Amino acid sequence: MPLNLRCIAIDDEPIALDIIKAHAGKVPFLELKRTFVNAFEALTFLKTEPIDLIFLDINMPDLTGLDFAQVVGNKSLVVFTTAYPEYALQGFELSALDYLLKPIAFGRFMQAANKAYERLSGDSKKSPFVFVKDGYDWVRINLEELQYVESEGNYLTFQETGKKALTRMTITEAIELLPADQFMRVHKSYIVALDRIEKIERHQLTIGKALIPLGASYRDELLERVK
Repeated sequence: MPLNLRCIAIDDEPIALDIIKAHAGKVPFLELKRTFVNAFEALTFLKTEPIDLIFLDINMPDLTGLDFAQVVGNKSLVVFTTAYPEYALQGFELSALDYLLKPIAFGRFMQAANKAYERLSGDSKKSPFVFVKDGYDWVRINLEELQYVESEGNYLTFQETGKKALTRMTITEAIELLPADQFMRVHKSYIVALDRIEKIERHQLTIGKALIPLGASYRDELLERVK
């Protein structure tokens, strides 16, 4: 299993590249080698540098991202980035790994990164973990041990069995990061692991020793999903 994925980002908008650079800097297994505003310079770079993953804007002058992907072929995994959702079908027809709609939220970016990690490690199963930043350290969160996520202002607490991690992230980013078939938002401030729920009451649910508030707008969906 690779420790690092070598990647580049290509976009004719420097601001978009800054966002990808910031997101990639939060992912411990991504090694962002270069960013390019010129697609032809990126092609020259790829002739001599092996790259695992390309974050590629679609709507670029002279050489579009779709054309670029056809030139590269299957030498690198491609994640398309664009502000135009109508390009999604064309992107997937080119066997793109994923498709990120701008502005790119970190949680959605992390999903694509995890997908690349799984593909290149030869693991077809869903990743059993995610990484979050706790202070200056990157902490591995084992999804099988994760009980719930609690929002506290601008921070989230990831509560695993016997330990927890505090990270600066929005609850919206967290729900995008976690597998939707295993986790669900049940309150404006809580996400829970569905298989960890022990008891559901009218306004709360129980996970271990924790009592988690249950929002009225989430109750019906939760009951449907745990049937």
